[in-house]
Amino acid sequence: MNSRLVAAVLASLLLSACAAHPVLESETRTASPGPAGLRIVPERFVSKENPQDELDSLATWPGEDGSTWLIASAKSTHSLAVYDADSGERLRSVGAKGSALGQFKRPNGLAVFGDYLFVVERDNHRVQVLRLPGFTPVGSFGDAQLRSPYGVWINETAPGELEAYITDSFMYGEKFDRVPPLNELDQRVRRYRLRFEDDDRMSSEYQGSFGDVSEDAALRIVESISGDPANDRLLIADEDQRHLSTLREYTLAGRYTGRRLPDRSFDAQAEGVALWSCPGGGGYWIAVDQLMPRTIFHVFDRDTLKPQGSFSGEVTAHTDGIALHAAGTKTFPTGALYAVHDDRSVTGFDLGDIARALQLQSGCLD
Repeated sequence: MNSRLVAAVLASLLLSACAAHPVLESETRTASPGPAGLRIVPERFVSKENPQDELDSLATWPGEDGSTWLIASAKSTHSLAVYDADSGERLRSVGAKGSALGQFKRPNGLAVFGDYLFVVERDNHRVQVLRLPGFTPVGSFGDAQLRSPYGVWINETAPGELEAYITDSFMYGEKFDRVPPLNELDQRVRRYRLRFEDDDRMSSEYQGSFGDVSEDAALRIVESISGDPANDRLLIADEDQRHLSTLREYTLAGRYTGRRLPDRSFDAQAEGVALWSCPGGGGYWIAVDQLMPRTIFHVFDRDTLKPQGSFSGEVTAHTDGIALHAAGTKTFPTGALYAVHDDRSVTGFDLGDIARALQLQSGCLD
């Protein structure tokens, strides 16, 4: 892959009626203790509401001009919403309802690798690949196997070759609220090998599915997924509160390790999860506890999964997707955490504010 693509990959590792809140000065927005040790970290921006969109997942893309886009999937309008990642200003919408390339039906999970944007479409039963910045369709994959896909995580396995992990949360019953029998839950995550040529030709190969099928550890309702190649780890969120909503650990090969986050980590559904990778191999996982009136973000050690603290914003609530952008931007010189707020807007947190509030490694802000 070209040098710009590689650089971009490394770089990626209260509401108002106006367009967005202005950036707030750090010295006036310090974190404060909340109930039971919960820290309050004020948002740096909250975007204008668009309730009709039903926003879900997020991804970031750094442009050649130094700007950064925050891209959100808009399920109900079958489109993508593009924001300025420094201010929260909405820049444009992309796409419309349909099954042709460049169109979407209930887009959900998003991922960016270099200049490629991956869009999981629940109702087109596929993953569509677009080339940024023009959102030019490159191709799609998965339509032969995917039944109700939601989340995506992308891993580079060789130059020009990627592995895509897609969660497939198909359900049964008239209201699609009945979890399939255990013997079918080995299809909860599907893997694909993708190859890209210099002229953007893409080929895909289905690599099979996985998921534990035991009563205690099966993945019942899945959406968010994220990985850590350095530690051969996938964290997969199971949202089923009728059993146990948590994050479960798998290897990149699809083997359940028997580990999960500590019991009672989540009071609501375990939702978005992102890796904050720090120099020297350290870092943290940030996971969403989808609560009202405010989302709680739990932070866990990258290696041991030991809890490191929790925080909430002043506004952000009922969050689905998050995106962590570790590279500095104009507004966020040490990086940012972005979150969906109540399906209708996006919010931005400064990683430095989070690190200071929870007394995390200062080296993560280099």
